[in-house]
Amino acid sequence: MSIKKLQLHKAKQGSIQRFHPWVFSGAIHTDTSDLVEGEIVDICDHRNNFIARGHFQPSTIAFRVLSFTERPINQDFFNEKLEAAVALRRSLNLFNPQNSILRLVHGEGDSLPGLIIDFYAGVAVIQCHSIGMYQNVGYISEALQHVLGKELIAVYSKSSDTLPARLEVENKYLFGGAETPHIALENGIKYQIDWINGQKTGFFIDQRENRSLVRKYAKDKKVLNTFCYSGGFSLAAIAGEATLAHSLDSSKKAIELTEANVLLNDMGKNHMSIVADTMEYIKELPEAYDIIILDPPAFAKHKDKRHKAIQGYKRLNAHAIRQIKPGGLIFTYSCSQVVDKYLFTNTVIAAAIESGRKVRILEQLHQPADHPINAFHPEGEYLKGLVIQVE
Repeated sequence: MSIKKLQLHKAKQGSIQRFHPWVFSGAIHTDTSDLVEGEIVDICDHRNNFIARGHFQPSTIAFRVLSFTERPINQDFFNEKLEAAVALRRSLNLFNPQNSILRLVHGEGDSLPGLIIDFYAGVAVIQCHSIGMYQNVGYISEALQHVLGKELIAVYSKSSDTLPARLEVENKYLFGGAETPHIALENGIKYQIDWINGQKTGFFIDQRENRSLVRKYAKDKKVLNTFCYSGGFSLAAIAGEATLAHSLDSSKKAIELTEANVLLNDMGKNHMSIVADTMEYIKELPEAYDIIILDPPAFAKHKDKRHKAIQGYKRLNAHAIRQIKPGGLIFTYSCSQVVDKYLFTNTVIAAAIESGRKVRILEQLHQPADHPINAFHPEGEYLKGLVIQVE
């Protein structure tokens, strides 16, 4: 089958020629009305010279690069991409007796735009963010079996929340099966993972190294973990010999998940759960904490919401800075892609100025190495954080 070609406007081809993996709709000169959503097409320059091959989608991001060479997008292609992705994780020693939770594929960072694969003690959970990638889940499942062999017990496809409802995407096992909740390890701490009913693929893997950092700082400290979801920072703090860890979330379901993980690790005597809205609760804390963790969901997913998000981050951090003990630490994060690390840092500084307390930045934090950033795709750097000390 011949692959259709899309020609770019001369003035708008520089980005992809510098290996950026996206093409926006306004850059395309060719009429695209006859293209099928998710179709594999070639992008060409204004003289019709090949630049890249990838998936078409009738949206703002109209083209996502799969290859900068004219190669077939078939089983061999996905086998090679998965082999490279898994080899990177092995080189990072993320498959080890103390850790069975990791991200296997991170979209553009692994040259597979629109694809996330997370791994939980033998179970690979696929989440597609583009229709073109979703149409290849069969290839992807086969590639996982090819690369992981006996380490793989199941492949679960979960894209109903990330693709348009009109597609009627079914979440299902593509290979094997496993009961949930499923026990997996992160740096020696056990977690119950439920990819069927849980958020995202079942766990927020991107905070693994930051949870380890909390563990390092937590000895003999009182810790408040806000927006706790499954209690990861709380468990890390207790493992680091915190005297207590309080888990705060507005969701009763999240608190139940946290308490199940606390029980699983026999950490109950040092833990307490609180069901409340963080922004309200943190205004006047009933307890003086040595460490406060602020890990909210994305306050903005689009640029038009950025200003409102900045105000939210500023307000949240100002409350925490006012409330924490002198000398205390705040671990503060943003996962809003449209808020870059410089803007986030300036927002935290503005919160410190508003609070009237002196603040020092001890650590600058980001996503771990199994969430790699394509050097030609700076948008892939979405998680940023700071450890600040408040005098």
